[in-house]
Amino acid sequence: VQLVESGGGSVQSGGSLRLSCVASGYTASNYCMGWFRQAPGKEREGVASIDTDGSTAYGDSVKGRFTISQDNANNTLYLQMNSLVPEDTAMYYCVADLYPALFCRASFNLNALHAWGQGTLVTVSS
Repeated sequence: VQLVESGGGSVQSGGSLRLSCVASGYTASNYCMGWFRQAPGKEREGVASIDTDGSTAYGDSVKGRFTISQDNANNTLYLQMNSLVPEDTAMYYCVADLYPALFCRASFNLNALHAWGQGTLVTVSS
């Protein structure tokens, strides 16, 4: 199982970015998939998830601004990030989680993730 993120970069406040995560070695649609982020000196924070039934969930701080989606044909996960603010600055990681899929079904539980990528850095300036 391998996850490779891309799409990070530097943007000004109010801007947009789309992160991508290509999964290899398995079928992403069979997994709970999602994103978490970690800013310097802060705890990891669940951002968004998409479960095997297509249901999605978002962290409170990104609701209404971020959208998670999945291209099953290309085994790729996306995170569309709009209206970015400096507080969104962090390393963003793609994750895959198997049953019981706690990341998707237990408020972004990060304690038993099956796999995660190397991360992609998002920097938002004011």
